[in-house]
Amino acid sequence: MQLKPLARSLAVALSIVVIAGCSSTGGTQDGDSYGSQDGSSMGSSTSGAGAGGQYGSTSGSGAGSNQQADSRIPEVRTIYFDFDRDTIKSEYESVVMAHARYLRANPSAQVVLHGHTDERGTREYNMALGERRAGAVQRFLNIQGVSPSQMSVVSYGEERPAASGQGESAYSQNRRVVFNY
Repeated sequence: MQLKPLARSLAVALSIVVIAGCSSTGGTQDGDSYGSQDGSSMGSSTSGAGAGGQYGSTSGSGAGSNQQADSRIPEVRTIYFDFDRDTIKSEYESVVMAHARYLRANPSAQVVLHGHTDERGTREYNMALGERRAGAVQRFLNIQGVSPSQMSVVSYGEERPAASGQGESAYSQNRRVVFNY
C-alpha cells in the first residue's frame, strides 16, 4: 500500500522535471551557435569566447552611450579580406561586433551580407569565395548572439567591383563583405 503513494510522488516529480526541461529557453541558442562553428574555416582567431572577452571589458565603461549607439546602424559597413582568404581580419572584428550589438538591440532589423572578391580566379571560384566570406561574417554574428533569421548571405563574386584596375590597390578594395540594411 505504501508503494502506491511513492509511485505517484515519483510520477509527479518526473512530470515536473520534464515540463521544466521543455520550457527552458536559455541554452538552445548558445548550443546552436557554438555547434555551427565546429569545422568552419573561421579558425580560433574569431571564436566567440575570445572576441567576447576582448570587447566585453570595453562595453561596461559607457553603458549609456553604448545603448544609444546600439540604436543606430554602425557607420562602417564594409570589411576587407586578404587575398584568397575568408577569415575576418582582427582589425575588423570591432566593426563586426558593432553590427552584432546593433542587431541584438534591434531584433526586427534585417541585414544582407554581400560577399565580394577581386577579379583573379574563375567566376565560379569567386562566387564561392564571396559566399564563404559572407558566411564567415554570418557565423561570427551568430556566435555573438544575432538571430539567424536577421541575416542572409549573397555572393556577387567579382561581378560588382568597388574599384576598377589591375593593381593591388584596386584588388584590395574589392575583397570585401558589405553590410546592407
